[in-house]
Amino acid sequence: MTEELRIGIVGAGAIARTRHLPGFQKLDKVVVHGVVNSSPQSTQNIAKEYGIPKTFNTWQELVASPEIDAVVIGTWPNLHCEITCAALEAGKHVLTEARMARNLSEARQMLATSKKFPDLVAHIVPSPFGLGCGPVLETLLRDHFLGDLREVVVLGANDQFWDYSKQIHPRQCQDKSGYNTLALGILHETLLRWVPEPVQVFAQTEIFEPTRPDTKTNTYSEVSVPDSVQIITELKGGARGIYHLSGVILFGPGLQIHLYGSRGTIKVEFNDGKETFWAGRANGEKMEEVIIPQEELGQWQVEENFVAAIQGKRKVNLTTFETGVKYMEFVEAVARSAEANMPISLPLD
Repeated sequence: MTEELRIGIVGAGAIARTRHLPGFQKLDKVVVHGVVNSSPQSTQNIAKEYGIPKTFNTWQELVASPEIDAVVIGTWPNLHCEITCAALEAGKHVLTEARMARNLSEARQMLATSKKFPDLVAHIVPSPFGLGCGPVLETLLRDHFLGDLREVVVLGANDQFWDYSKQIHPRQCQDKSGYNTLALGILHETLLRWVPEPVQVFAQTEIFEPTRPDTKTNTYSEVSVPDSVQIITELKGGARGIYHLSGVILFGPGLQIHLYGSRGTIKVEFNDGKETFWAGRANGEKMEEVIIPQEELGQWQVEENFVAAIQGKRKVNLTTFETGVKYMEFVEAVARSAEANMPISLPLD
């Protein structure tokens, strides 16, 4: 590897443009050296806009290039496994977008391949939810603010897919997104930072709008990912959980996580990049908003942490491939439970 760490971007979507490219470009001795996007024209446009010197015709060419030291994967989940494994086999460090893979089998394959190359960094972009309030919330949990955990509630219900006249989205297509449903995986990943893992799930799902316009075919395409999900869970230690995910309801609760204990309650709401955090205990009259000082807020440090891990300065914390497998196991268990109409025990075989 040269003195500079040379990053290659495969799939320069919204997160790559708004987060990864600016994040890497502000770091010393790091250069975004190459890019390949969904079409030759979009590849050229991204390279010109961000001053990226090298363009590639295919992701295979970028991964194989000796000019690239680390690969950032910004595609839909259907390509995460293939590109990740190829990049690791080619001796490249890997950062892949959240929603690790389409299913548990692909996620396990990615983890197994990463273990073959322990000197390479394999990192998943973490769920952005809870990054800001996380440090303070985790301190409260360590100080037993909740007492014994009794229940958790996970809400991710809004109107993002309510309008059935809009173009079908890749997140509504199982061939692109697999078992990843709405914000289920990334909300569950956030929850795993704070509470024990589930040992059982019982789920029901529905597709209320079964077809959507598809401009690529000038016809209607079938929606193959549920737009409504309800889940009951049992956690290690005996606490219970309720999840409500939907993309087709008006004036829904948005994205929230509630933690209910024997001594107190914590609620966090995620709204347009802002986190609102409430806490209350039995001796209080009501819940109070927790105002976190700026210096105590957690920050988005994905690009910095990835580079620091490559340089041996710190280990990957948020999010490891092991954690990614856990949340992929959960979303697959939800799908299996809904299909069989029965509880599913975790871990899966």
